[in-house]
Amino acid sequence: MKYNEFNQPIGDKLEDFRAPNLPNVTLIEGRYCRLEKLKPKHSEGLYAHFGTVEDLPNWTYLPDEQPQDIEAFKVYLNRKVESKDPYFFAIVDSQTEQAMGMVALLRIDQSNGSIEVGHIHYANILKRTRIATEVQFLLANYIFETLGYRRYEWKCDAHNEPSIKAAKRLGFKYEGIFRNHKVYKGRNRDTCWLSIIDSEWPKFKQQYEKWLDEKNFDEFGNQIYRLSI
Repeated sequence: MKYNEFNQPIGDKLEDFRAPNLPNVTLIEGRYCRLEKLKPKHSEGLYAHFGTVEDLPNWTYLPDEQPQDIEAFKVYLNRKVESKDPYFFAIVDSQTEQAMGMVALLRIDQSNGSIEVGHIHYANILKRTRIATEVQFLLANYIFETLGYRRYEWKCDAHNEPSIKAAKRLGFKYEGIFRNHKVYKGRNRDTCWLSIIDSEWPKFKQQYEKWLDEKNFDEFGNQIYRLSI
């Protein structure tokens, strides 16, 4: 604990802090998947997953409603293609070459070194897979090691228990609830806040890499040991 001349506790001085860079990448390559900057070419592949009745529950906690047809989906997607904040990626399976989800970096605060992951939309077949975890590893590694952010946020509707559970598994620490934080889709949103900070990342990275190693999966793709963060 540091104290000032008035004997008041204060935070550590950031001698070497520099404002991190903005996201500006077209491809992040992983072992099982790659993140491609979202483009109109991804629309048909994503609509095949996101335009179904089975996918409707996945829209509950997203800010948008499910588009009614492929043309409406293209309009929806093009708005995201043009966006700089949020900065959207398509999730592409390296084996099948199929676009299977979307994710974004947002609330980009260079002056404080903070950035958020959000707009996470996984096709049902992507959930609870190696790719689902690798996506989050690739983004975290990108924002901490390439861009130089010091805080990585995960926020969601406080009712969205699967999202909160997923964030905690990935190493995000629970910080609390902002009550009456947002109004969306005509309803109130209390927001759950979680984060990873830069000092935690080196240890977390080792655990991610250990879990993602091919030796951690049997012939059916089932994990041998759990991610332990």
